[in-house]
Amino acid sequence: MASVLASKMGLNSLRRRQAKTFNVRIVTMDADLEFSCEVKWKGKDLFELVCRTLGLRETWFFGLQYNVKDTVAWLKMDKKVLDQDVPKEEPIVLNFLAKFYPENAEEELVQDITQHLFFLQVKKKILEEEVYCPPEASVLLASYAVQAKYGDYDPSVHKPGFLAQEELLPKRVINLYQMTAEMWEERITACYAEHRGRTRDEAEMEYLKIAQDLEMYGVNYFFIRNKKGTDLLLGVDALGLHIYDPENKLTPKISFPWNEIRNISYSDKEFAIKPLDKKADVFKFNSSKLRVNKLILQLCIGNHDLFMRRHRVDSLEVQQMKAQAREEKARKQMERQRLEREKHLREEAERARDELERRLIQLQDEAHMANEALLRSEETADLLAEKAQIAEEEAKLLAQKAAEAEQEIQRIKVTAIRSEEEKRLIEQKMLETEMLALKMAEESERRAKEADQLKQDLQEARESERRAKYKLLEITSKSPYSAASLSPSALPPDLSFSTENLSFDFKDTDMKRLSMEIEKEKVEYMEKSKHLQEQLNELKTEIESLKLKERETPLDILHNENTERGTSKQSNFKKVTQTPSLNSCVHLF
Repeated sequence: MASVLASKMGLNSLRRRQAKTFNVRIVTMDADLEFSCEVKWKGKDLFELVCRTLGLRETWFFGLQYNVKDTVAWLKMDKKVLDQDVPKEEPIVLNFLAKFYPENAEEELVQDITQHLFFLQVKKKILEEEVYCPPEASVLLASYAVQAKYGDYDPSVHKPGFLAQEELLPKRVINLYQMTAEMWEERITACYAEHRGRTRDEAEMEYLKIAQDLEMYGVNYFFIRNKKGTDLLLGVDALGLHIYDPENKLTPKISFPWNEIRNISYSDKEFAIKPLDKKADVFKFNSSKLRVNKLILQLCIGNHDLFMRRHRVDSLEVQQMKAQAREEKARKQMERQRLEREKHLREEAERARDELERRLIQLQDEAHMANEALLRSEETADLLAEKAQIAEEEAKLLAQKAAEAEQEIQRIKVTAIRSEEEKRLIEQKMLETEMLALKMAEESERRAKEADQLKQDLQEARESERRAKYKLLEITSKSPYSAASLSPSALPPDLSFSTENLSFDFKDTDMKRLSMEIEKEKVEYMEKSKHLQEQLNELKTEIESLKLKERETPLDILHNENTERGTSKQSNFKKVTQTPSLNSCVHLF
């Protein structure tokens, strides 16, 4: 079996020697890149190609990482790629990651791409629980991650459930509380809504500023043993070296700041930290493997170099980058202000247009109502005229019947009825006829009066029609709102704008004003940072009643104890470094 494996490795080596190129896949936090590299390339050649492709100039934070057995290694810059312990199968997969972390992200990270890569890497470590994050800070960090991805909160767009597929909180935090996904989303959205106006870059920076205060942020841990054989943890980060109890990764027992370390070296498996004070004892420890010692030494050298860089005047390259970043920030700020002004003017114009349309619709409704009233008046007048004509005809008919009755009376009177009985009957009939004639006369008079009244009502209806026509004419003649009134030229003077009014030049006065605004923003940020802890405490209070105490992890318990004591990452660092004698601390181990 061993011989077969050796023959395969020999064949692979032969093929590599014969080939002039080899393929590499670079996995970044944002995308995967593939390159065809020359066999003679060193690690530096490949690393610089990746940085150029990404447009990254702050190269000193990053490196190319790969797995070797049960640990990780970083590609050496001065050695050929194929001569290192990289994977043998093509394409060779390497991870482009941050190797060193800044002490203060806001001051040290200049490029947007650098900031974005750090944001993605730190976010991944928090979600995968490689960095402990308390629940209340997790919610706040999640809200900034949502702001960076989705922009400003808009309730009409970001409706309940829009975060259902997002991974925003560590599983440890979710399991620690009796809260549904909807309840978590509600908490995150409430914080997210407060970040209105922040760009993606600003939201990512706020995320990093909160994350860099977490105890495990940027710390590389290694299992070690001291001279007495005690199991310990060594932590290497931007502040210095820290010694931890294996059960407590949050609070170091002792720390060695970079400015108090004179030398770091290793021989075989023994590692030595020489304090600046030559009278102090050298702290020595062993790690399990030589490869781990080499990795520790690389991280120590790199972090110490960055520590020295922070305390020196910026190089010409960094000064140039910072100047370009300031100019770019100023340009983006001006562009954002210009867009805000355009948006404001557009909203004002839209509001004015909506008001004009509303008034036009209102006037159209009034005109329509006036037209309907006029039609009703005309219909009423026609009806009254018809009734008056009918009444007049009925009156004429009644008058005709009355005349006929009178003639009948005369005829009856002339007719001689010889018989007394006939005479009595005739007299009775005459009496009845007279009564009927009287009633018909009264009815004729009543109908005549009714016809006069209808004529009067007809005149009043026609007068109402005339007044309605006059009102409609008055409304139409006084209305200034026509189709032309919606044109930009007809807008009120304070709402009119043109492309010329929206142009923006880079002038000295603008830069001075922008500088003042930036200073104002700094003051406002200082005020906001004072309330950050209050905001975290408020979030903690809101969800504390739903916590399941029995599900707390050892790190949760340690963090709660530190919180009760009022200790933090910075206070811990100061406490463990401000000791009367470094010798006494070293002898503890």
